[in-house]
Amino acid sequence: MTRIEKRNFSQKQKTLYEPTFEKDNCGIGAVANIDGSASRKIVDDALCIVERLEHRAGKDASGQTGDGVGILLQIPHGFFSDACQKGEIEAADGSACQNLGQARDYGIGMFFFPADFFIRAQAKRMVEKLSQKEGLEFLGWRKVPVCQEVLGQKAKDCMPCIEQCFVRRPKDTPRGIDFDRKLYILRRQFERSTLGTYVCSFSSRTIVYKGMFLVKQLRTFYKDLQSPLCQSALAIVHSRFSTNTNPSWMRAHPNRLIAHNGEINTIRGNVDRMLAREETLRSPKSAKGTWKKFFRRWTKAARIQPCWTTRWNFL
Repeated sequence: MTRIEKRNFSQKQKTLYEPTFEKDNCGIGAVANIDGSASRKIVDDALCIVERLEHRAGKDASGQTGDGVGILLQIPHGFFSDACQKGEIEAADGSACQNLGQARDYGIGMFFFPADFFIRAQAKRMVEKLSQKEGLEFLGWRKVPVCQEVLGQKAKDCMPCIEQCFVRRPKDTPRGIDFDRKLYILRRQFERSTLGTYVCSFSSRTIVYKGMFLVKQLRTFYKDLQSPLCQSALAIVHSRFSTNTNPSWMRAHPNRLIAHNGEINTIRGNVDRMLAREETLRSPKSAKGTWKKFFRRWTKAARIQPCWTTRWNFL
């Protein structure tokens, strides 16, 4: 009898499908200004790249729903400053956020919330409370404008509620990686506390737009990506080709910091090695006991992408 046949199936698991055996192979592209200057052309070029990766992107039998497409780019400060001035960012008390500050003075979290209003409200409140707990000023929420009409039916049926949160940088925290480290700890605590919500990215430097799209739907679905003010000095794009996995909004790439093209099959061994090293992990960049706020959560992820991106973010 095989290992799968010996398994004790739960009430929800009555098939031979086994998540830990998953593999995938996809299309990937990147573009950047060598001088580091942000421009609209970088974003347009990156979107053109992914739109030409249809041969490396999976789709369903109807041809209307893709396996996943996404883009990682620098946070376009001009765009979000303009959105703030237009009153698109709503504070927790219902008032409009008046000022974001300078570039990298704030972090943006890109959230895939459940469609259920009450669960979503609970998750949002959790983000606000954890921000306060970590000494971060919570600025507000922004509903990401989208065009649902371009989606296939399967993508519509499982589409999350997409919102962005804004958190101000503490004055005693330098811009860049030091601030992002605080945002990382905030995100990991939230992920440990709340189920049903996925955080695409949470950073003061980069942001991820992705979803269960065909390659040409990324540009048309997210209205933010159509704005002339959406500029970046770099961009990474990815079109997903699922060989034996089920597509989802969460599984689309990029994954916060990376996008991979290939098969990573040593899942169990890598999870066990991380678990064995948890008790001895130390860092001079963080206070004693910081890591224990979110340990154990990653070891429960059986899929390739969550495991890989979680470890990469941690390192």
